[in-house]
Amino acid sequence: MLNLIREAKARGQKILTEIEAKEVFRAAGIPVVKTCLAGSKEEAQMLGASLGFPVALKICSTDIVHKTEAGGVSLNLASAEEVGRAYDQMLKTAMARYPQSNIKGVTVQKMITGGVEVVAGMTRDPQFGPMIMFGLGGIFVEILKDVSFRIVPLTEEDACEMISEIKGQALLDGVRGTMPVKKEALVDILVKLSRFLEANPEIKELDINPLFADSQGAVAADARIILE
Repeated sequence: MLNLIREAKARGQKILTEIEAKEVFRAAGIPVVKTCLAGSKEEAQMLGASLGFPVALKICSTDIVHKTEAGGVSLNLASAEEVGRAYDQMLKTAMARYPQSNIKGVTVQKMITGGVEVVAGMTRDPQFGPMIMFGLGGIFVEILKDVSFRIVPLTEEDACEMISEIKGQALLDGVRGTMPVKKEALVDILVKLSRFLEANPEIKELDINPLFADSQGAVAADARIILE
């Protein structure tokens, strides 16, 4: 984990790829969705069939921070033909919007269904240092800003309080017949994030969005790490 970050810094790399970020989080004990890198359309189609449709494709580049804005995310692809079309369009759009970017290919992962989308992340406050953020994902974090913050280091009690503070906590408790999510899994991830940040002060910013939580646990579907 540390070697991967140090090697990236030695190369002058400021943004870890999704593959690298997920490898780092996996090493920190945080569950992540199996994600593979495809360097060609044919490889993406083969990986989609191997993982099982539907799948998600995302552009893989050390220069593109916001993949959606680059046209670099395509979801619910149900066949090899759909994967092929998405691959071609994704690279065409990304290269048009970021012509100088270093594009390594696309990531391929199986779509996750069910559960509640949440987000966990970190920003570095000039006064307080690293602060961990937790909230509901999707429109809740982008529009409603339904999030809570704590200064690193985090205790389990801190993590529990963060989860209970968000306005949409009822969604985690289960509504209209849905099962409540396993909050212990979310607490575990937040505490492990805190430990990871304490051990890696070179991290400038990170987020796991979405982090899918259900009654069995939680798993990171996307990951981003930016270095100082």
